[in-house]
Amino acid sequence: MAQYFEVHPQNPQPRLLRQAAALLQQGRVLAIPTDSSYALVCRLDDKAAAEHLRRIRGVDDKHLLTLLCKDLSELASYARVDNRQFRLMKAATPGPYTFVLEASKEVPRRVSHPQRKTIGLRVPDHAVVRELLTILEAPLLASTLILPGEQEPLSDAQDIRTRLEKGVAAVIDAGPVAIRPTTVLDLTAMEGGGEPEVLRAGQGDLARLGLRA
Repeated sequence: MAQYFEVHPQNPQPRLLRQAAALLQQGRVLAIPTDSSYALVCRLDDKAAAEHLRRIRGVDDKHLLTLLCKDLSELASYARVDNRQFRLMKAATPGPYTFVLEASKEVPRRVSHPQRKTIGLRVPDHAVVRELLTILEAPLLASTLILPGEQEPLSDAQDIRTRLEKGVAAVIDAGPVAIRPTTVLDLTAMEGGGEPEVLRAGQGDLARLGLRA
């Protein structure tokens, strides 16, 4: 059965998150809360774990996975970012926005989009994720926890533990989370002087960035 870590949403217990981080270091997949629903996460450099994550989700290699980064400086290590893109992201982070950018050489080709060589990146505004990323000193590969055949992400930690007791190594419970997905912005056109494209209008406020759906 999956381990269950019940933590404080604003001040998560470091001891419990270190235990969760140890499971990730062992190549396991975890279910964790974010500022926009629960997500499945694993280490970026673990091929087997990434494949297991995709199997749980029921998606193939064309499905865009996301890197959860602790801050913009880490994000810029995994994507090509120009000044315009950086200014927009600075105004939106941390928060429920996912940015599609051209992946850098630090991103394994197997987790970037097979044709476009892009990757989704974001800096979540959730204490549990921030602390976990700090402990790991590396980003996490993530996907919204939506099970095959379903439309909405799972939002209840006990329900996730029951339904994925043999699929994930652990569930981190930090209380209620939002169930609205992130706003997804494709910023790749900005490199050539173009404008960001709204791929999905979600929880992140577009007006905050001067954009419209």
